[in-house]
Amino acid sequence: MSEIVFRSDVTVELVRCSAADSDVVFAARVSTVGEQSKDVVGQEDAGRDRGLIRYLMRDRHGSPFEHNSFTFFVEAPIFVFREFMRHRIASYNEESGRYREMRPVFYVPGDDRRLIQKGKPGAYDFYEGTDEQRELVQAEHRRQAEAAYESYRRMLDAGVAREVARGVLPLSLFSSMYVTMNARSMMNFISLRTTSDDSHFPSFPQREIEMVAEKIEQLFAEKMPITYEAFNDAGRVAP
Repeated sequence: MSEIVFRSDVTVELVRCSAADSDVVFAARVSTVGEQSKDVVGQEDAGRDRGLIRYLMRDRHGSPFEHNSFTFFVEAPIFVFREFMRHRIASYNEESGRYREMRPVFYVPGDDRRLIQKGKPGAYDFYEGTDEQRELVQAEHRRQAEAAYESYRRMLDAGVAREVARGVLPLSLFSSMYVTMNARSMMNFISLRTTSDDSHFPSFPQREIEMVAEKIEQLFAEKMPITYEAFNDAGRVAP
């Protein structure tokens, strides 16, 4: 049997990108200069372009932020993917447990994962657990993953179909997917799946999907810095 791997991190890689701040500019300028809009990009004052992006963000003229594309490769626990796919503003392709043998890679909360939940639904606060609680959580995650994968392998070895055998695998199992979205959709995702003091509308995401969102946000900031700056200054609200 393959050796079981336990991870406390997630993977986010930008595999394809057609996105720049100038994409927002030419899409917006078509309103006033028509077919000449693609020719004026880069020829006008950079400060004017920045001002246009900030205006669009502030007044929530969102469609010019859609003329771009980011494709990410993501590896994370299955329960993260189920939260991610609540965002019906992206395109997804995930690996299939029907067509391939699932790898024995499972999520275990890291030492920095807060364990104690207090508050009411929608406004929980999380606090550090005790050493005993942390040891219990990690040991139980490992024990259940090992037992589940052994059951999975026994069924596969007995000739049972993958789509049947996979039913015993827990949500902590790692999966992989490609996800493609534009900047407007990405800002919506980031606003809901990260915690920030600068946000006009505070969000309370589960830490594991926030780990994914933080990595996506970093890549967004690198590719579209003016748009990202305007997003933050406007209270991290998607236009």
